[in-house]
Amino acid sequence: MDIRTPASPGTIPVHSCAAHRRLRRRGRRVAPLVPMDRHIAVIGLGYGGLPLALSFIEAGLAVQGIDVSSARVSGIRGGSSPIDDVTDGRLSAGLAAGLRVVTPDAADLRAADVIVVCVPTAVTVDNEPDPGAIQAAARTIAASLRTGHLVILQSTSYPGTTTGLFRALLEANGLRAGVDFDLAFVPDRVNPGDPASAGRTIPRLVGGSTADATHRAATLLRLISDQVVEVSSPEAAEMAKLLENTFRSVNIALVNEVALLCDRMDLDTWEVIEAAATKPFGFMRFAPGPGVGGHRIPVDPHYLAGRARESGMVARLVEMGGDVNAAMPMHVVDLVVRALSGRAWPLDGARIGILGVAFKPDIRDTRNSPAAPVMAALAARGAEVRFHDPHVWSFRDAAGDERLASDLPGLVRWSDVVVVITKHRAIDWGLVYADAELVVDTVDSSRGYPALPGQVLRLGAGWSVRP
Repeated sequence: MDIRTPASPGTIPVHSCAAHRRLRRRGRRVAPLVPMDRHIAVIGLGYGGLPLALSFIEAGLAVQGIDVSSARVSGIRGGSSPIDDVTDGRLSAGLAAGLRVVTPDAADLRAADVIVVCVPTAVTVDNEPDPGAIQAAARTIAASLRTGHLVILQSTSYPGTTTGLFRALLEANGLRAGVDFDLAFVPDRVNPGDPASAGRTIPRLVGGSTADATHRAATLLRLISDQVVEVSSPEAAEMAKLLENTFRSVNIALVNEVALLCDRMDLDTWEVIEAAATKPFGFMRFAPGPGVGGHRIPVDPHYLAGRARESGMVARLVEMGGDVNAAMPMHVVDLVVRALSGRAWPLDGARIGILGVAFKPDIRDTRNSPAAPVMAALAARGAEVRFHDPHVWSFRDAAGDERLASDLPGLVRWSDVVVVITKHRAIDWGLVYADAELVVDTVDSSRGYPALPGQVLRLGAGWSVRP
């Protein structure tokens, strides 16, 4: 990290945090350390990385964005945003301001002061943590790592990743974290579909491997965030991130179980939740649904549970919550069978129209969408399945079968039963509930629309008749 301020008489000018620390330990007088991190490299240009790169550009820094997908790099260079939270206009403005977008082979990591890793993390087929993308990024950085770098891991992983495998791979070239370069973990708090979640008003957490690394990373982030909270270590920041998302997973599982119970007791889950939400303290509203999707909620609890097993304990509540949520797509299939049985129609040969395959409303992201196992299970039992989503034009189900989207009026007319998975605002719900023969509503999309007896079967509420 360059030091731009001149040294006062009798002091030694230095050019990196590491050199500054070594001289201080020897009792030497050195010039004040003024952070001047101006060149940023962001590895991974998805929901976390692209908004971060643009935020740094908008703060007046020089930024190179790096992604392993040549197609994504080409699209971004052309001004086409790959994510819902960044408009093409904002992206084009960032490119005009100097955002450089490259694949790893064309990146110049040595020229950067700071390298931020925003690659996705996943789990194996056995739901064990898979930090492969983090490891690949660390190896890429290690080949260009130099004295004075600040390396920030933003990708979500289990506590100990930053100072464990990530650090070990970085140090393979002989440089040492905390001595030759700075290392920190800074979790993202991006909520896909909500651009403000990547903005200045969302507090950011910072945990460095040393106090100097924490301070340096926090100083950088204060250029783009109104509140930066420094914690004691990377492990504390990693655990905080997992707690945030596991909290959501467990509470979603709770309302999913309540939905199953309410259905058996002839109660309306949605009414019960709305009633409970009138309490101004001690309750937070969560909604049931066909399953959880996206890149974080279905994944992060497994990172926490896996770390718990390594520590010699079983995170029972965390694992049970994941199991409940993972079972919801099959409950939706059971609801379809129940709805068809009300008309004495078999599932084998039935025409099933799926509404919404994105994992949440009003976005195009289909990662881990519950629509995938629902569609695959229905097709495996002999149903013909089509879908409509105003944001998604093709979709691959859990069995690997790919389908192209149908138009909404045609799908409604064709379907024996319409299954609502995602409540997009762009769907004409008035048309759906006026024309559909039979509907399985898993997200309370039928609220406010009249329903005939035996027309709408709602998750957690049974058959509905609404005036």
